[in-house]
Amino acid sequence: MKIERVYREILFQLLENGVSEFTQKDISKRCNLSTSTVNHALKPLVKMYAVKVNRRNFEVLNPKKILVYWACIRNLKRDIIFSTFLPMSVEKIETLLPHNAIPTAYTAFKLKFKKIPSDYAEVIVYGSRDEFIKRFGKEEKLQKSNLVVLRRDEHLCKFKNTPIAQIFVDIWNLGEWYANEFLKALEVEINGILARLGYR
Repeated sequence: MKIERVYREILFQLLENGVSEFTQKDISKRCNLSTSTVNHALKPLVKMYAVKVNRRNFEVLNPKKILVYWACIRNLKRDIIFSTFLPMSVEKIETLLPHNAIPTAYTAFKLKFKKIPSDYAEVIVYGSRDEFIKRFGKEEKLQKSNLVVLRRDEHLCKFKNTPIAQIFVDIWNLGEWYANEFLKALEVEINGILARLGYR
């Protein structure tokens, strides 16, 4: 959904750049969306007191509410465009990813924070179906997939690294036991960032 770009941009600017006040026009430009779409995306956030809309801008009151709301409306399965099982370790799969693939979930957590709270058994990335078929062959679903590719959008492609909030909402929507370990560890990191920004 296009409104997810709005939440991604707001949370990226806040968690990675420490920015908590925005104009709808600026967000619309950054996300390549109409201001009416941005306004529509903000309505539920205003209702739950996650943001406050002022005359000339809007400000983030509760970033955690935005994170959880986005996580709850995120439909990860809808965005799967390729999945397969490869007879190799996740570490090996990670070294074979196309250069323009965008890691998320466990791999992205490891790259971002240089540690992992638990072992994991699947690599999840954003990318192009054609590129992955070319590199890994047709989908093989004889066993549980250990490589899952999600549809990427133009807004996500603009980031140098996977935004922290994107990692959070994607892990939130995974069901393996180790997803909970990663989610708890990520919440610690996010809480630390928010505390430094003055949020409680």
